[in-house]
Amino acid sequence: MSDNQPKNNQPEKLERIRHSVSHVMAQAVTKLFPGTKVAIGPSIENGFYYDFLFPQKTDGKPPLAAEDLPSIEAEMKRIIDSKQDMVRVELSRDEVLSRFADEPFKTELINDLPPGEAISVYENRESSGPDTGKCVWADLCRGPHVENTREINSAAFKLQSIAGAYWRGDENRPMLTRVYGTAWENPKDLKAYLAFLEEVEKRDHRRVGNELDLFSTHEEAGAGLIYWHPNGGRMRVAVENFWRAEHYRNGYEILYTPHIGKSWLWETSGHLGFYKSNMYSPMEIDNQDYIIKPMNCPFHIMIYKNAQRSYRDLPLRWAELGTVYRYERSGVLHGLLRVRGFTQDDAHIFCTPDQMESEIREVLRFSLWIWKVFGFKDIKAYLATKPAESVGEQGRWDAALESLRKAVEAEGLGYEIDEGGGAFYGPKIDLKIKDALGREWQMTTIQFDFNEPERFDMTFVDNDGRHKRPYMIHRALLGSLERFFGVLIEHFGGAFPVWIAPEQAAVIPVAESFNDYAAKVAAELKARDLRISTELDDGRLNAKIRECQNRKIPYMLVVGEKEAGEGTVSIRRRDGKQLEPMKVSAFADYLEEKAKSRSLEL
Repeated sequence: MSDNQPKNNQPEKLERIRHSVSHVMAQAVTKLFPGTKVAIGPSIENGFYYDFLFPQKTDGKPPLAAEDLPSIEAEMKRIIDSKQDMVRVELSRDEVLSRFADEPFKTELINDLPPGEAISVYENRESSGPDTGKCVWADLCRGPHVENTREINSAAFKLQSIAGAYWRGDENRPMLTRVYGTAWENPKDLKAYLAFLEEVEKRDHRRVGNELDLFSTHEEAGAGLIYWHPNGGRMRVAVENFWRAEHYRNGYEILYTPHIGKSWLWETSGHLGFYKSNMYSPMEIDNQDYIIKPMNCPFHIMIYKNAQRSYRDLPLRWAELGTVYRYERSGVLHGLLRVRGFTQDDAHIFCTPDQMESEIREVLRFSLWIWKVFGFKDIKAYLATKPAESVGEQGRWDAALESLRKAVEAEGLGYEIDEGGGAFYGPKIDLKIKDALGREWQMTTIQFDFNEPERFDMTFVDNDGRHKRPYMIHRALLGSLERFFGVLIEHFGGAFPVWIAPEQAAVIPVAESFNDYAAKVAAELKARDLRISTELDDGRLNAKIRECQNRKIPYMLVVGEKEAGEGTVSIRRRDGKQLEPMKVSAFADYLEEKAKSRSLEL
């Protein structure tokens, strides 16, 4: 059974094609692998998948391997070219249970349907010859589908990969084999999409991170935890220094808070009730439960409550690069993009009710400016409304959502409503950015909270002398540094702007006899706080240049007899372009200006 709603605004025609190809694939698989049980096969963004339970092989090998995909594709093309009709049939519950009696997953889905709901089956029928009208395969499905497989271009689909998937996402249920594929209206679109996937693979942050020696993960030491190498550390320092400086310029103060706290903090905030499954188990210290922090907000609240606040003190803008820990299932961990330990670029703003709207607008402006500095200009907002499980009066939710909407419209941002997507304590703005490949990533979140000030009994003394509740705004601008760097690596493909690059320039002597001069040049540049490496081994010059290009170093400074005599460097960019030779001090000025201006160009 598949969802019949278009995904990610796919055109309806393409949606029908992909959904139909998933059925064709299941038909081919069940013919080639007798005894296979079928589960679900929806269309998804850019393609489709189908889940199967294959009979176990006696030799212990996987029931399906990558080398089996071409034979499945060949059978799919035969089915498509036979021009089968795809016909919707409505059946009673008893009829459909009888028809799929040998399919345990289908039977479970049927039994889960509400009584009285119409149950539809799509049949693949022969459309010509002596067996015209004969059903050759059928699936429990809502549809929609193409009317005939002639509407599918047999040269415009491809099976891509095999993965494991628990039935209904439950790790206590059977492990199924999921086959992914992609389908398009014509071969040209398929070719373009496969070329796009090749580029995605080349830019994969795990691959590039390994090639540039930025970070690693070690399952044997703990899954979902990131080890930053010296090169990755240099990048983090550059970004964090920029982040801190800009926060100070925009009226924030920087906080540092503990990594653990008593469990009552999260009981009071309400997180323990809503996020317990993503929090690590308490540890006992001095006969009391302590929790490793999954978020920073209770700690910032404790600092707020350390003194009596006046309306004259507000707004308070407090930011922290705070490392937090959240449990994620091992199956969803993915490099830097999905981890168990990460550093949030967190901030909390405490303000009066009158300041709320202007503060939200200022946070949004600041966020958009930061993203543009990093080279992301295609940004869209999503306004997330009240979820089913939430706290707070509806009137407050409505007022807060209106403030968020006004801020988004004032910045001229396009936006969509994310129904029910808010946090349990208030509505929010999520910003999604598009990278160099046109992929959308959810990064910044700006969340309104009228829950925690109440729960923690936070107050300020207003100008009338009365104690009142402050409003609280949660804000993660980059999201987390880990996820941010994963996106950044893939956006630039590892060819980072000078101000972020772990190595800004490499000094390469043409021969060992010029190593001393190369070392002197490097020392002069390092004294200007530039990130410089030297290539002093006895390798060939061209090999050294090629190695530095592979490391995507922005500038290669080649030095020999002429340069040593004149106190200059010959400059080669990573894109192969040569610059005019410069005095060492002049190149230092040039590189400093590139870094200072945060230029995205070489």
